[in-house]
Amino acid sequence: MTDGTEPSAEALESGSPGSEGLCASSSTRNAKLVVAYDGTDFHGFAEANDQRTVMGDLRATIEQIVRVPVELSAAGRTDAGVHGWGQVVSGRLPTSVDLARLQHSINRMCRPEIAVRSLDWTDDDFDARFSATSRAYRYDVWTAPVPHPVLARSSWHVPAALDVEAMNRAGELLLGEHDFASFCRRAKVGPGRPEKSTVRIVQRAEWRRVPLDGLDGDGALLRFEIAATSFCHQMVRSIVGTLVEVGEGRRSASSIPATLQARDRHAAGVVAPPNGLTFWHVDYDGVRWDAAWRTR
Repeated sequence: MTDGTEPSAEALESGSPGSEGLCASSSTRNAKLVVAYDGTDFHGFAEANDQRTVMGDLRATIEQIVRVPVELSAAGRTDAGVHGWGQVVSGRLPTSVDLARLQHSINRMCRPEIAVRSLDWTDDDFDARFSATSRAYRYDVWTAPVPHPVLARSSWHVPAALDVEAMNRAGELLLGEHDFASFCRRAKVGPGRPEKSTVRIVQRAEWRRVPLDGLDGDGALLRFEIAATSFCHQMVRSIVGTLVEVGEGRRSASSIPATLQARDRHAAGVVAPPNGLTFWHVDYDGVRWDAAWRTR
């Protein structure tokens, strides 16, 4: 959780440099954190018993600094090995907290795997999860005969070249409101656990080539950008795996409507590995992501 440089109990009491100098307070305010993380060595984002998670480390670190229990809400859950750049977290903190110093302390204690990119007070009714209007992910694929060690933790290595135009034709057929059951891992159902809807609204689904200095034909980094009102479990990775099969010529772009209509996980392609996926951004103002993507 920490790098061994967390403030001591004496430092916290005295408010010396590098600490928050906080004491328990019944007065709290709602705070919003934008969090980035390398998910390689975590068992996902959400807290889980006896397993290291991003939220678990983040909450424990905050509680160690402010010395009161905190409850946190997150805009989304990511699986083991998935990364985050624009994950949003909210929760109530003592009003006595100096947010700039708190952010500095969290980043020092959680580096290099977790970083709080911003930390601000927000409206009382803001909730990172329930206030969100759109979420966006990026998925990187390295296409070359030879693996790229520098990109290995953050991309899927596919040895063959891919037909980006075909993948984009397929991606266009995912836009709008559809039942994405074919692309979602089914949640367990039973008493007290009714089946959840897999209908989602996809606002953007596009592949592009990312320029990398010094490659000169050795390979290509392809990036898939997708935004939706929300996502179900493994939806993005299943879509990526299916579209890569289109790019390889193993299925046609025109097959996507039939895949959606099947509402059967076996109708879609493989689930892409988690390391290529990054939870990129969350919108709260209702603005369509495709109008703002390039500026984020």
